[in-house]
Amino acid sequence: TQIFDSLSDDPEVGCVILTGAGKVFSAGADIKERSGMSASRGDYIRHNRLTRESFYAIRDCAKPVICAVNGPAIGAGFALMANCDILLASDNAYVQMPEIDVGLAGGAKFLELFPRSKARLMFFTGRRVPAAELYRCGVIEACLPPDELLPAARAIAAEIAAKSPVALMRVKHAFNVVEEMPLRDGYRFEQGVSA
Repeated sequence: TQIFDSLSDDPEVGCVILTGAGKVFSAGADIKERSGMSASRGDYIRHNRLTRESFYAIRDCAKPVICAVNGPAIGAGFALMANCDILLASDNAYVQMPEIDVGLAGGAKFLELFPRSKARLMFFTGRRVPAAELYRCGVIEACLPPDELLPAARAIAAEIAAKSPVALMRVKHAFNVVEEMPLRDGYRFEQGVSA
C-alpha cells in the first residue's frame, strides 16, 4: 500500500509495472499463516483489511499500472493482477482460485474479468486457466514468451508515460469511478472530468 501510494505522488513516475520475482507472479495467501490467527484478538479482521487495502492501493494508484504476469497468479495473487489496469502474461503463466480446496471464500468479485460461467467454473472447481486461454478470452492483452514479457510491458509503459500526466490521472480516476455506474451517469461523469 505504501509503495503504490508513493508512486501515485511521484512526479517522475508516468506508469508502473508490477511483476513477480522468480518464476511465480504470486502464490497468494499463506494458508499456514492463518493457523496462528485468533478471531477473539481481531487477527482475521486486521489481516483481511490489510489484504483488501493492498489490492485497492493498486487500483487507486493515480498512475496506470501494467501487470506483467511472469508465472502463476494464484488466489490473492490473481486479485493483485486483476486490480491492475493492463494485463500481459508469459505463456507459462496461469491463474487459479483454489480457495474452494481449503474451505475459504473470497476473490469471486475479481473474477468479473471472465464471463459468468467461466468465472463460476473456476471458483467452484479451483481449476487453472493458462495464459493462452486468458488471451483467447480477452482477459490479457498478450501472451508472450517469458523473455519478451518485460520488454513488451516496458514498451507500453513508455508509450503511456509519454502522455499528459494530468490527463492520465483524470482518465484512470474516471475509469475507476464509472465502473460502478449506469451508462448514462458514467458518461456524464466522464464529461465532467474532461471539462
